[in-house]
Amino acid sequence: MRKVALPEEVLIDVFGHHDENLRAIEKDVGVRVSARGTEVTVQGDPEKEALAANLIEQLVTVVRGGYALKRGDVEIAARLLRDNRQAVLHEFFAAGRLRATNGRYVTPKSINQRLYLDAIRDSDLVFSIGPAGTGKTYLAVAAAVSHLSEKKVDRIILCRPAVEAGEKLGFLPGDMAEKVDPYILCRPAVEAGEKLGFLPGDMAEKVDPYFRPLYDALYHLLDRERANSQLERGAIEIAPLGFMRGRTLNNSFVILDEAQNTTSEQMKMFLTRLGNNSKAVITGDVTQVDLPPGRTSGLIEAQSVVASVSGIRFVYFDESDVVRHPLVQSIIKAYAEYRNGRAPAEANGDHRRHRTGKADRQARRPSVDPAERE
Repeated sequence: MRKVALPEEVLIDVFGHHDENLRAIEKDVGVRVSARGTEVTVQGDPEKEALAANLIEQLVTVVRGGYALKRGDVEIAARLLRDNRQAVLHEFFAAGRLRATNGRYVTPKSINQRLYLDAIRDSDLVFSIGPAGTGKTYLAVAAAVSHLSEKKVDRIILCRPAVEAGEKLGFLPGDMAEKVDPYILCRPAVEAGEKLGFLPGDMAEKVDPYFRPLYDALYHLLDRERANSQLERGAIEIAPLGFMRGRTLNNSFVILDEAQNTTSEQMKMFLTRLGNNSKAVITGDVTQVDLPPGRTSGLIEAQSVVASVSGIRFVYFDESDVVRHPLVQSIIKAYAEYRNGRAPAEANGDHRRHRTGKADRQARRPSVDPAERE
């Protein structure tokens, strides 16, 4: 059992509404937490007790430093201390926040996300590599919006390679903008082999699902009206990778998404577009390359070619950085183990067979009263 004494002036902020922060500590750390007056009692495994006490004491310092704890911050703090017992939460929450727009801040949810934002701030060219759900694209868009809001750049350019399962742009209806817009966003334009041209509805109905990830990020960082205004006047530009050849991108924040699907030639072309007073962020997942067999991924190759170039940073994420549903972490880990030659069931220590014979199924089937069959 451990007891932690708290200053009276921080009780409301540290405890949270109806003690929700204390309940979050119980859930995330795996201890029992009770409060009486200004004293908090922690009970559980000694190691977990120490972690919870450290967490509570550091939350006091965070609040005293002027940071207002929000929903989800305690979960982030608990994860940080689990990963690194020497982490200083005050530095993470106070200095790690990104001011996207007036009054709106983005807080990294892991050490690697914090390193990512630091790299974007300090370097003009950053590679972000890791699995889905780790915040690669969202944080890049947040940094871009921050730079645009603070007038550090004149525009944001979002691009991605239009290589998804071998589809051809020329056969889609509409003008060039209508053809390429779906490919510039955060999800494949062809899923399970379907072709946009044969989907029901007009062009807006065909492509809206593919716009949604970008709109979600922009509308979360900017209000809807302002985001639409920026898109209409070209402050936020959609630029298909194949059409960037010959351009020099000055005073811009450029994001190349899904970069694992660039060829070697495309990656070199993109990297040499960077102009004066510009930043570029390249994101991708090297385990999800959709290029035809025999083609080299420009993102994979770049790790060997430009890693030693001064001014270029590489930031790597893993399943521990996933900020989606907790199952996503387990799924990514299972696939990684499968690719490394270990069956997920064996990796989890479960050697039982998951298939049963007919006799087993019949033996396990509960008996049914004949009267209940009617």
